[in-house]
Amino acid sequence: MADVILVNSKDFPIGTMEKLEAHQKGKLHRAYSVFLFNNQQELLLQKRAATKYHSANLWSNTCCSHPAPGEHLTTSAQNRLLNEMGITTSLQSLFSFTYKTEFENGLIEHELDHVLIGKFNASPLPNPAEASDWKYASFKEVSNGIKLNPEHYTFWFKEIYKRVFKFILSN
Repeated sequence: MADVILVNSKDFPIGTMEKLEAHQKGKLHRAYSVFLFNNQQELLLQKRAATKYHSANLWSNTCCSHPAPGEHLTTSAQNRLLNEMGITTSLQSLFSFTYKTEFENGLIEHELDHVLIGKFNASPLPNPAEASDWKYASFKEVSNGIKLNPEHYTFWFKEIYKRVFKFILSN
């Protein structure tokens, strides 16, 4: 696995660590989450592939990952979006936040997550190693889905979707 950028609470880089080791030790590291919306203000969701080492088979935002050491965050996100979903589009930074959660397999997600948004009005071409399914969903559909079946969604997505939709629906 690739290295991630370890950061302090102000997102200042303090080192690097192999990705799995960072998740085993719960080290704070830089990440990003991409949210793409169509013209109807529907979010493009992906269902994570069954082979993912955590949060497999769960619905989440359009894509997410970690920039490599020395890699610009937005460039990394655009490259990942192309690799995971077959999409090329421009992105803008919305906000960042820190979260920490432990998964059933003992891995600890401790990330300073940069949320990026963009527009996309077509069908993606998902990489089956990354995403097993996709759909567009409105705020109401996402909210109802999380209310009825919270276990079907990733932890970080449940933490941030309302804040992202609030921005989209007010602009």
